[in-house]
Amino acid sequence: MNRKATSLLVGMVGLSLSLQAQMNPKYKFEEALKLIQQNYVDQVNEEHLVDAAIKAMISDLDPHSRYTSREEAEQMRVAMSGSFAGIGIQFLKNNDQTIVTKVNPDGPAMRAGIRAGDQILRIDGDSIAGKKWGNREIMEKLRGEKDIPVVLGILSSGSRDVKNVRIIRENILEKSVRESYMVDKEIGYIALTIFNRTTRQEIDAALKKLKEQGMKKLILDLQSNGGGYVESAIGVVDEFLPKEKIVFYSVPNQGGKDYYFTGGYGQFYDGQLVVLIDESTASSSEIVTGALQDWDRAVVIGRRSFGKGLMQKPVPLSDGSEMQLTGARYYTPSGRSIQKPYTKGKDDYFQDFNRRMASKELLEEGHSSFPDSLKYTTLASKRIVYGGGGIMPDRFVPIDTNEYSTWMAQLMNNGIVAKGGLEFVQQNREALLKAYPDFPTFNTRFQVPREVHSQLIGAARKLAVAVPPEEQVGAHTAIDIEFKAQVGSLLYTDGDYQARVRNEANQSFKQALAVLRDENLYKQLLQSGTVGQLSQKNVEQHKIKTK
Repeated sequence: MNRKATSLLVGMVGLSLSLQAQMNPKYKFEEALKLIQQNYVDQVNEEHLVDAAIKAMISDLDPHSRYTSREEAEQMRVAMSGSFAGIGIQFLKNNDQTIVTKVNPDGPAMRAGIRAGDQILRIDGDSIAGKKWGNREIMEKLRGEKDIPVVLGILSSGSRDVKNVRIIRENILEKSVRESYMVDKEIGYIALTIFNRTTRQEIDAALKKLKEQGMKKLILDLQSNGGGYVESAIGVVDEFLPKEKIVFYSVPNQGGKDYYFTGGYGQFYDGQLVVLIDESTASSSEIVTGALQDWDRAVVIGRRSFGKGLMQKPVPLSDGSEMQLTGARYYTPSGRSIQKPYTKGKDDYFQDFNRRMASKELLEEGHSSFPDSLKYTTLASKRIVYGGGGIMPDRFVPIDTNEYSTWMAQLMNNGIVAKGGLEFVQQNREALLKAYPDFPTFNTRFQVPREVHSQLIGAARKLAVAVPPEEQVGAHTAIDIEFKAQVGSLLYTDGDYQARVRNEANQSFKQALAVLRDENLYKQLLQSGTVGQLSQKNVEQHKIKTK
């Protein structure tokens, strides 16, 4: 072949490769799907393949963009709506028994005569005994369409006769305010678990009730709150900051900045405020915390938050499935980016907790360092705060290693504490209520009997749960706290008494009380940013007095 022909052939090959390289990606996707259908050895499910391909594409974008199927998208909408159709109870499956542990006040189950301690034997004529009936299956059977009845076979405490109880399902409010109460004569407490469509109305009602009871100072608990609707976060900040204060701004993919402001409809602009955060506080919770910290409105106590500063927007597909795509980044009023880096990929990104434990950042103060480029100042006191991912607290509180231990997770996941508490209350309810007629009395005086504690440890060891030896007093105290919380929630049903019991052992909560009870310390923290961790002795001087 002569040189000219060779040159022409090479040129044609190059042109062919160039044309292939310029192939429209969407046609390439369609071609790949068609070729798989034609050539793969087995028959393939086209919808399944497309779903898998979409998930793979989105997973390559960032850690928080995601694809949800039709069913998952609908479940998400129901969860975030703040309500579902049900009967208003909580229950516990204990071996073959399904016991009602809590009944919503003025809910359909309460009006039908269902009480805590009742045993559910049948749902719509079907026996729910046996292994195939787990908590999820029972919950799905109890929930359904609004105004459609469900018939329960109920065996009440002290009765031998099973009665059929017909209950009309209603929309049940799934609260974002987990608990609100007065800690003492001046200090109120509100815990938010999620930011859903009803959050603003709920916190508004909680603040109003607490103010009527004399609240002048507040602890806002955002520990383990993973976020939710941004609109609800703006509504919460609006309760604490006056009109036209920046809550946050976002930078979308087109560039520019979109600012979000308070509307001036709040009711707690002046009282002292502490916000509790931890390593699981994320997204909308970080927007709230960042805004209140930047405006020097609140003292933030706990540990650096998760660091999710990417805003997802739902993009529906025609079949009802949905893509949640990151459309913008969040920034606090001072300009701090909330999002932590994710350049090393999703697997590395979600290992951040383990890295923070290994580096002792979660265990001891002083293991976080920031370059000057991440240094910002608050908008009122001009104190130094830091960006770079997550919100740094004004006062550090180390993590409770018992709470995050493998053995405690096994103890709780196996239902050892929950079942032990249920059996204890069922056997001793009358005596307990006689000895502790109300929750404050119970909270002050009740101690877990030693023989009951030993039974819990014995049950744990039978299931090969590696409970620490008795010499590790903190571990065994943590077990007693969980048991006491379970018992309190079963005896008294007009509030989240598990939260109240756990608060008394929560070091961040204790630090919050100490700060709110020391006027000078509170002001000093808002002026200088950090004043070291309080000693345990100083914390204990501010013992909790539950109203």
